[in-house]
Amino acid sequence: MTPRTLLALGAAALAFAAGTVGSDIAAPGGAAPAAAAEDRGDVTSTAQPLVRVTDRELRRVDTVELDAETLVLRRGDATVADLPMRDARSTVSLLNRLLGTPSRTQTAVGDGGACFPAGTTYTWGGAVRVAALDTPSSVGNAVEVRVLRDSVRSRAGDRIELTGPDGVQVGDDVSDQLDAAPRSDKVSFGSGDTQAWQLLLEPGWAPDDDGTTTDDPRAEHDADSSQTDENGAAEQGANGVSALTNDTEVTVIGSPMPVHARRSC
Repeated sequence: MTPRTLLALGAAALAFAAGTVGSDIAAPGGAAPAAAAEDRGDVTSTAQPLVRVTDRELRRVDTVELDAETLVLRRGDATVADLPMRDARSTVSLLNRLLGTPSRTQTAVGDGGACFPAGTTYTWGGAVRVAALDTPSSVGNAVEVRVLRDSVRSRAGDRIELTGPDGVQVGDDVSDQLDAAPRSDKVSFGSGDTQAWQLLLEPGWAPDDDGTTTDDPRAEHDADSSQTDENGAAEQGANGVSALTNDTEVTVIGSPMPVHARRSC
């Protein structure tokens, strides 16, 4: 299997994983998945976002870290802003202020991959992509975030590092993490000498049996054996922030991105 084929598999896995979360956005009675508004006025308006950061604080940001349920803006080890992924307005507005004007794409249902809802996607410098949802998914996220490069230029021209949990970046070799991860936290794509992987970096939202969100984000991740399949994976997968790889090199970091999810659209 060629690296190009593996990359295609990785892209397909990303699209499906992204759509798995969005696929639960349905109203009672079988309504279609919720679409992001054609004009995301609630996101792009000049109204104050829920998370407030001064221009001076924003100019000091040197790292954007994608965690399981938040996007964290940092200066060194200090947190400048913690953006919950339940807050689309703050996420898009602050990234606009930090990184400048994004490219913007409207997508129809399925354009982004299997189960992917219609929506508005914002991309900064080909490095950070945010899909804003009009209605939060069943696990609570109002945005889906993908990190495609290890850095991006700020509006002022400064280099901003882009990372996942524990400093994992696009381009890193995660062979040690793959070797250490339990089967429930990784999925292999491909065969032979070359493989692609999806690796759960940090567990996040976990729905209760009735579809609501638990207080403990690791509840589903730590499901007992009666709730797991033959591979040791939870029936609904372990949801959180994951890395996609080409062989053992990280190509995409995304959240939410469940591993071993088995629910259909």
